[in-house]
Amino acid sequence: MMGKKSSHAPLMEALLRYRAQGNASYHVPGHKNGQVYENEDIAFLLKEVMSIDATEITGLDDLHHPEDVIREGQELAAMCFGAEESFWLIGGSTVGNLAMILTVCTEPGDLLLVQRNVHKSVLNGLMLSGAAAVFLEPEIDTTSGLAVAPSANTIQTALKACPSAKGVLITLPNYYGMGYDLTATAKACHAAHVPLLVDEAHGAHYGLHPRLPASALSCGADVVVQSTHKMLPAMTMGAMLHVQGRRINRELLRQRLAMVQSSSPSYPLMASLDLARRHIAVHGADAFTEGLAAADAFRKGLKQLPRFRLVEPIQQAPQGNEAQEGITERLKRDRETIGGYSTHDPFKIVLYDAFGVLDGFGLKRELEAYGCIPEMSDEKYVVLLFTLGSTIRDANHLLQALVHINKDIQFKETAGGPGSMQKEQYGRDLDFSTWNNDMTKVYSSPVQFGLQPVQSDQMEVVSVEDSAGRVAAEMIIPYPPGIPLLYAGEMITEPIAQRLRRLRDLGAKWQGASDERLLTIRVFRLK
Repeated sequence: MMGKKSSHAPLMEALLRYRAQGNASYHVPGHKNGQVYENEDIAFLLKEVMSIDATEITGLDDLHHPEDVIREGQELAAMCFGAEESFWLIGGSTVGNLAMILTVCTEPGDLLLVQRNVHKSVLNGLMLSGAAAVFLEPEIDTTSGLAVAPSANTIQTALKACPSAKGVLITLPNYYGMGYDLTATAKACHAAHVPLLVDEAHGAHYGLHPRLPASALSCGADVVVQSTHKMLPAMTMGAMLHVQGRRINRELLRQRLAMVQSSSPSYPLMASLDLARRHIAVHGADAFTEGLAAADAFRKGLKQLPRFRLVEPIQQAPQGNEAQEGITERLKRDRETIGGYSTHDPFKIVLYDAFGVLDGFGLKRELEAYGCIPEMSDEKYVVLLFTLGSTIRDANHLLQALVHINKDIQFKETAGGPGSMQKEQYGRDLDFSTWNNDMTKVYSSPVQFGLQPVQSDQMEVVSVEDSAGRVAAEMIIPYPPGIPLLYAGEMITEPIAQRLRRLRDLGAKWQGASDERLLTIRVFRLK
């Protein structure tokens, strides 16, 4: 629990005063506190929100020059999340990623070390800055085949090979909740006199409960971007950027944020950030008790359904003095031999059909038919999120859906067929999952990014089946999670071409592709 001041929500309270005063509006927005919809029942929910949808008038401060309630709200956020300074983001983690890249890479050709399996906003930031990227190979969890993030050793090696690098950018945890303690990574960056930038979009709740992994800030990261709307109770697009230390030019960072954020920020959205922080301040670790109990209840109930399994850290049997050692400590010790991660978000449920009857997309469709809406799926797995807002009822609903799916007649013969358990027993196919990009070494040669578009006479269209060995002329992004399989200028390897075909045939959704059915792909013409 925090002090009395932190139990306030300064912007939210100012907006409630604004609404209670009932002053006549002679300013934007045009809906005039929602009164334009006075007699329209369809708008009743939105009308309530519009009553606090204000603008930069007296008493409500200004996000781009905060002096009053917004400044106080951001200062309270810094206290809550362990930063020296925090900034509210009203364009999601996307604008935070753009701003931190534009702050660190200030000249065309500046070099940034970047893990390859990053969100598309990172590649867009490289394009906007004109930076060159050295891509880092992520560690692969050998059990699930899922990519995590580059190891501290990989980063240290790349930094030695690239002494002109301006910084290191990684994403942790990944979409599946996998990660590791970043302390060694931060030390490697700081020993090379460069900042560590972390896209922690899925870890805004980290460090706020004993069962949650440590936050990137507490491990020494210099700039951290968090999607407060993902795992904490802010509205969609609500995020924060946290900064600490002297390795970041904060004046330039403010300028960059002003460039990429709207000059007319949403006050309801900012108020939701204020309230999300207040909720943590008021309830402390107890804010997560019910949600964790729901996730635990689901895991316990799932043991009665052996067909469905979870991707979770390997829990090796403790021996001797190891009996008193926690799973996190054992994972840290054994990370080099058992996989690429040592922490896992207990709120993330990564589910798969052990019989191999339903791929990830198929299982997702079946769950949706029973009113359970997952976060995402890939070729093998379905990702479901529990949060501090989840309840035991949510856990029971999901379990009942899986009971029905398991009993469904159309799956009985296949699921019960000989060899189905043998497939699970001897390990799943380790053809890496959807959102990974194969690399042959721990870091790439520098790749120059920029805003110059590919001209039509530079490219041609080929079938995806014939694309291996060609160079992509467009960005291909399965969404969610928005991690590009290809960027313009990247070689299409045979494994990537196979993955494109497989995802297409399974029904993946795409962003960036000119052919929405992904029958064809744009490639550079052969010279």
